[in-house]
Amino acid sequence: MAEARNLISALGLHISAAVPEVDNAEYGAVVSNVGGGSVRFRVGKQTPTKVGLFVSVWRRAEDGSTEPFAAEDGVDLLVITARTGPRFGQFVFPTSALVEHGIVSVAGRGGKRGFRVYPPWSQTANAQARRSQKWQCGYFLDLEEMDSPTARNLYEPVYLPLAHRTTASSG
Repeated sequence: MAEARNLISALGLHISAAVPEVDNAEYGAVVSNVGGGSVRFRVGKQTPTKVGLFVSVWRRAEDGSTEPFAAEDGVDLLVITARTGPRFGQFVFPTSALVEHGIVSVAGRGGKRGFRVYPPWSQTANAQARRSQKWQCGYFLDLEEMDSPTARNLYEPVYLPLAHRTTASSG
């Protein structure tokens, strides 16, 4: 989370204190307000037998069962930190991309409780993994060679529009 906090500050965005999501603690799960939006953070985990990193994306339902995150949750971005040895970056997924690829539910339908991310350095072995990697890498930010314009574009959903900044600061 420290790296994410530093990056977000470098982009000129305010980040609130991280609120842990206890059920997904093993994935570094926290939620914070960033700029003018809400961001869920996760850390992808290497698994012993598959390429890529696994991440959980579920919440506890009122009845105690687990359910996928919902597009209606009001979260603007899902940021997944990817680290493999010295290689390091973040996937910065807007909710719209997660809806398009069936990761979050919409109106109680669909969604996943976890999925695998494939950083650009992952050598994917099968066609499904290659397809996933292809769309995911459009949302990848290499933190070894930080590119500020790319970072700003990926974090764009949480930049407060000027009109909101003016209203918020005058109120």
